[in-house]
Amino acid sequence: MVKTHNLGFPRIGAARELKFALEAYWKGQSTLSELEEVGADLRQQNWRTQSRLDWVPVGDFSFYDQVLDMSFLLGNLPRRVRDFSGESRDLYFRVARGRSAPSADRHDGCSLGIAAGEMTKWFDTNYHYIVPEFDTDTVFSLHAAELLAQVREVRSRVFDAKPVLIGPLTYLALGKSKDATDKLSLLPRLLPVYAELLRTLAAEGVQWVQIDEPILAMDLDPEWKATFAAAYESLRGTGVKMMLTTYFGPLQDNLAAAAALPVDGVHLDAVNAPSEVRDLIRQAPEDRVISLGVVNGRNIWKADLNATLDWLEPIAEQLGNRLWIAPSCSLLHVPVDLALESKLDSEVQSWLAFATQKLEELQILQTALNRGRSSVQAALDANAAAVQSRRGSPRVNSPAVRAAVAKIDAQLGKRSSAYAERAKVQAGVVPLPLFPTTTIGSFPQTPEIRRVRRQFKSGAITETAYRDVMQAEIAHCIAEQESLGLDVLVHGEPERNDMVEYFGEQLDGYAFSELGWVQSYGSRCVKPPVLFGDISRPQPMTVAWTTYAQSLTDQPVKGMLTGPVTILNWSFVRDDQPRWVSCQQLALAIRSEVQDLEKAGVRIIQIDEAALREGLPLRRSQWKVYLDWAIESFRIAANGVADATQIHTHMCYSEFNDIIESIAEMDADVITIETSRSDMELLEAFRRFDYPNAIGPGVYDIHSPNIPTQEQIIGLMQKAAERIPYQRLWVNPDCGLKTRRWEEVVPALEQMVTAAKELRAAASFTRRSRPLQ
Repeated sequence: MVKTHNLGFPRIGAARELKFALEAYWKGQSTLSELEEVGADLRQQNWRTQSRLDWVPVGDFSFYDQVLDMSFLLGNLPRRVRDFSGESRDLYFRVARGRSAPSADRHDGCSLGIAAGEMTKWFDTNYHYIVPEFDTDTVFSLHAAELLAQVREVRSRVFDAKPVLIGPLTYLALGKSKDATDKLSLLPRLLPVYAELLRTLAAEGVQWVQIDEPILAMDLDPEWKATFAAAYESLRGTGVKMMLTTYFGPLQDNLAAAAALPVDGVHLDAVNAPSEVRDLIRQAPEDRVISLGVVNGRNIWKADLNATLDWLEPIAEQLGNRLWIAPSCSLLHVPVDLALESKLDSEVQSWLAFATQKLEELQILQTALNRGRSSVQAALDANAAAVQSRRGSPRVNSPAVRAAVAKIDAQLGKRSSAYAERAKVQAGVVPLPLFPTTTIGSFPQTPEIRRVRRQFKSGAITETAYRDVMQAEIAHCIAEQESLGLDVLVHGEPERNDMVEYFGEQLDGYAFSELGWVQSYGSRCVKPPVLFGDISRPQPMTVAWTTYAQSLTDQPVKGMLTGPVTILNWSFVRDDQPRWVSCQQLALAIRSEVQDLEKAGVRIIQIDEAALREGLPLRRSQWKVYLDWAIESFRIAANGVADATQIHTHMCYSEFNDIIESIAEMDADVITIETSRSDMELLEAFRRFDYPNAIGPGVYDIHSPNIPTQEQIIGLMQKAAERIPYQRLWVNPDCGLKTRRWEEVVPALEQMVTAAKELRAAASFTRRSRPLQ
């Protein structure tokens, strides 16, 4: 009989219960026991939802991040936190975000916070993890009490528990050495702790353990690839069966190595690697369990169940009990339950499946394989009707949009002049001092702002009343920035719920959920819009708000837009056409908005591409194809303006060193980019690459409540000036400020502005600043 399992379930709760519980604890509004109670309730709900599976994942729940959980499980704490006492949970939050609850921090003497762990993207997703830290003194030790408690918790509910672990090779690969330590040299210290953990789980009666090694879907150095066999050989005989789990892409040259590993099962992402299914079966030993990811764990479209059964039935007949089926990867990346949606476009909703529905699809497939299609014929017929409805819907394809994309040529993405010439023109239009200061776009989104937005959306207040409140907030943001002495201002974005959803709501081809939340990191959740059809812009989206802000001040105000690549990568994207086609459609829509801003007199326009790198394929051989169309799409969006208009872009929380040449090809006049949490690590790229345009390396980590000092900011900027001519440096935070409070933002920006003034004085050169002409 074919068995079912799941690689992981969303932990935030259908109504973001975890988010609100975390933030209440961090503010001192609830106790640790109350937070733990919410976590226990969410785990119980998740297990009940998955109760029909043959194996229920355990350990996939996290209060912040699963990689950070693994670091604590392995006793691998950053050196700077090892001497703190008190609750382990508070220490955990300090590594995650720099602080825990106020009472706990006062008790431990760290009320000013510590440096939070570096955060970066989880493979090519929009999820962020806390990077493990290693050095020559790194020692691993087992701290499994929390995982064991969860195993006992789920087994008491009479479910078959399958603990979920990040594999030893992937854990090392995801981390960073803080000195010259070779990460792979730490494996002999790490493997005994994994072996001890597996023996401990066996003693608890655990039969199967899921060990995630997604780096097998990436290019591996020969030394790393060769290490897998010996590593897993050392974990044999621990009393549990190991399910080696890979996902996010095909194994390619790593398939033979994965198939030969001394494990009891191998999971293959059959959504992304359908051509490798037969190869894996052929190369694996005859007693090996083969798990196939047959439902897309990263997108929200219904699976074509009949088409899936067409290729899966012969495999089930061949493998029998050796076949397990599952989603392609953890369901962490999709919303919890489509059944809770009450306002989503009904036609589009009929095409979708969230996490709960994906498990239902899995159950239908299992029943069809074990009992025949006739046993679930009604469900299969309903699925076929939904799939066909989507294919034939006239709302999906627009001849006018496709004709516009067909007219795109290379000239559309080119500026009239090179950067050096443009910079001179722009300096005459908007003169700025040395080390100009700005922010990334958003300012704190207060409860009042959110309440008024909700009232407007529900029809409880008029458009006039809504506009009055938003304009009052914009006026407040402008006044605060003028008081702080910032050089280039922003309107603060009070009208925007999310940097992608806001634009999607105004574009044809998008649909929106009410509760389609997914976790980005910690308590930060996003609600990706559903890109279901061809994209067009019916009318201007930001011009009125930006020009209103500019009318309040003589200082330059940036127009703030989200770029086409980020809108694409942070949406649930249609899977019935190449991604580059959708991206070019978005580029044309944003290009029209850029040109309308310019016509309205806006002289500085920022087009955020925060998600540029996360769309990068896992295999380096495929990078060029992606980067070519991604960079072209940005240039199409940005470059339909005169030399006098200054184009900015922004990127955050990814590794950019290895694509810096492509970033330069974007040809933005100014790029602002995250560097503070990684201690200006990005600047290493400039040892070998002469970045040609202006750059603002972020000096204020906005994902932590900690307030930077002038000395810290100056130190970071001095590091930057060692690599980039100071005449081309800007001073700015890492990212937008919407998640912070005004009490944190104002003093942090005061420090930033004062630091910029000191930097100007140190350079013995100050330009005279004049108002926007």
